[in-house]
Amino acid sequence: MNRLLSAVIAVALSASLGFVAHAEETIRIGLIGLDSSHAIAFSKAINAEKPSPDLAGAKIVAAFPGGSPDLSASADRIEGFTKQILEMGIEIVPSIDVLLKKVDAVVINSVDGRVHLEQVKPVFEAGLPVFVDKPMTASLSDAKELVALSKKSGTPFFSCSCLRYCDDVVALQKENADGAIQGCVAFSPAKTDPTHPDLYWYGIHGVETLFTVMGPGCVSVQRTKVDGADIVTGVWKDGRIGTFRGIREGAFGYGVMAFGGKQNKYVPIRVSYNPMLAEVVKFFQTKKPPIAPEETLEILAFMTAADASRDAGGKSVTLKSVMDVN
Repeated sequence: MNRLLSAVIAVALSASLGFVAHAEETIRIGLIGLDSSHAIAFSKAINAEKPSPDLAGAKIVAAFPGGSPDLSASADRIEGFTKQILEMGIEIVPSIDVLLKKVDAVVINSVDGRVHLEQVKPVFEAGLPVFVDKPMTASLSDAKELVALSKKSGTPFFSCSCLRYCDDVVALQKENADGAIQGCVAFSPAKTDPTHPDLYWYGIHGVETLFTVMGPGCVSVQRTKVDGADIVTGVWKDGRIGTFRGIREGAFGYGVMAFGGKQNKYVPIRVSYNPMLAEVVKFFQTKKPPIAPEETLEILAFMTAADASRDAGGKSVTLKSVMDVN
């Protein structure tokens, strides 16, 4: 009896001091949009039988297919991707409202950036942290409204390309923080779709790489567009120059040419989803977004200003000017 009493007292004392050990709860994730290959890749990584340690605290449990019938990249793939998600044991639900009752956090994977704002609104209302896959939206005005709604509801979010967290890009980001990078050229494929501003559709990968390496602070851009490529040159407020090359013809790939005071170097980028997914899971656990919304808005303003420069015959366009009118 004394031994039992001592055990009860010990548990009560530990609880009062906050020392009771308990298993960490698994974050239940819901997917919105099953028309992107990312939905499949993310599910395989997070729900793996033996996930990497930084993904072990989460599981994708439900998904709403969504879909955009006027976008072939969505309509032609959603049935097959939904079938794959179902075969992974993930519940398919009929609406976003039903999804939100089953999860602790949300990933919006819809390939169509035009629907992201409407899809994220009920998530913000439910107060669930949300990661919005690229492109965050299909317009700068939608992006500004999304950020405003996040702040108004007090619900955190972030959005990015997976290239931001690839090891090679992170290493260059650290070099820039040490003052070693004076400028760079980042490149990626940049195929377009008429439903989205040119660079939003796929060029976002290289543009995000450029901003990760250079940091925020771009003030103006100039764009040269030909059939097979885009060159968008940005001037940063400290006088550094950063350039994005979007490739539509020729050899595709991802990489950076970094320019420094002591050396210049070419860095090919090995694309991987897992480093970004680790940041997503950490964000869902901490509710602290790793990227400020203002930086993401600057990236979209850069791409919007690139279109404005194209329309103006390659003239320089300030990011402030497009932020003011969109």
